[in-house]
Amino acid sequence: MATLVKTPSGTWKAVIRKSGFPTATKTFRTKRDAEDWSRRTEDEMVRGVYIQRAPAERLTVADALKRYLAEVSPTKRPTSAASDARHAKPLIKHLGKYSLAALTPEIIAKYRDERLAGLDRKDAKGKPDPKPRSPNTVRLDLALLGHMFNTAMKEWGIGLTYNPVQSIRRPSPPPGRERRLTHEEEQRLLAAVDAHTNPMLGWIVRIALETGMRSSEITTLRRSQVDLKRRIVRLLETKNTTPRTVPLSNTAVEVFRQALANPVRPIDTDLVFFGEPGQDGQRRPYNFNKVWLNTKESIGLKELRFHDLRHEAVSRFVEGGLSDQQVAAISGHKSMQMLKRYTHLRAEDLVDQLDAIEQRRSQKPRKG
Repeated sequence: MATLVKTPSGTWKAVIRKSGFPTATKTFRTKRDAEDWSRRTEDEMVRGVYIQRAPAERLTVADALKRYLAEVSPTKRPTSAASDARHAKPLIKHLGKYSLAALTPEIIAKYRDERLAGLDRKDAKGKPDPKPRSPNTVRLDLALLGHMFNTAMKEWGIGLTYNPVQSIRRPSPPPGRERRLTHEEEQRLLAAVDAHTNPMLGWIVRIALETGMRSSEITTLRRSQVDLKRRIVRLLETKNTTPRTVPLSNTAVEVFRQALANPVRPIDTDLVFFGEPGQDGQRRPYNFNKVWLNTKESIGLKELRFHDLRHEAVSRFVEGGLSDQQVAAISGHKSMQMLKRYTHLRAEDLVDQLDAIEQRRSQKPRKG
């Protein structure tokens, strides 16, 4: 039986001590509320469905996310940890005051809709300044919140009956970009990057077009990963965490040969594409983002993204006759569905193949 005690402040404190369960306590404004809670809690203990809700009622979303950033995010890659910190800010700002037990699907759905509509933004004077957030940004917000709830339930011992994020609709991921380089655009781009004072920019762009590697995979390469004799590059750290080996075309081999023979390479780094020493004296990969943005804008290709070069390379692999499995082995895509987002074949390039099929059909003798 529960013990009910009236406190000096006039509230009622219910205490349940049952063998095999931790002591459960809770304070209520009225005696009847304390009796009702005690009855429900003891019944749950008897039926084996009791969940200790007190921690979830005390722990706020803000404190839970801060704990997640301190304990879970550091186990991820630096880019993922930085993404967690970025997406945690709006969650803490708009949902941080709620306890984990009080955060409902309805509240989260409202947050989703307001973020998508940009209603959460205000100008310098505190007035609404609606600017819609991208569906992908909001989707990543919710992904972080959902994983935080799962971690709290499975690893922190926070008593929750369910994850409220799983009960709402999440924004769909954006469709795959269909940006392809025309021959004329490619010539302009290569001429522009070759004209830059640092030859590493041109080498990086050409390697992206030849191999389909991501920018981070290219810039973090070390000389020991490049085997020109066997014409392969071994990638140890990739976006999906699975190491892979990328074959090199003759053009890629020649570009890497020039990069490895860079006459200004300092002796204090093994990076193929190196930057200047930082304030701590350490050399990091060549950060070409700013010069890339300026270069492509100067030739009228402002909307072109560096990742579009990977898209172009993968599409060319498919157009060259490689199977989906072969392309995936080179690009590192784990699912065929993801691979299809990058392989948008030019319809005009398929016309000749259709003509050949039609010609073979017309020449084939019919039976009977």
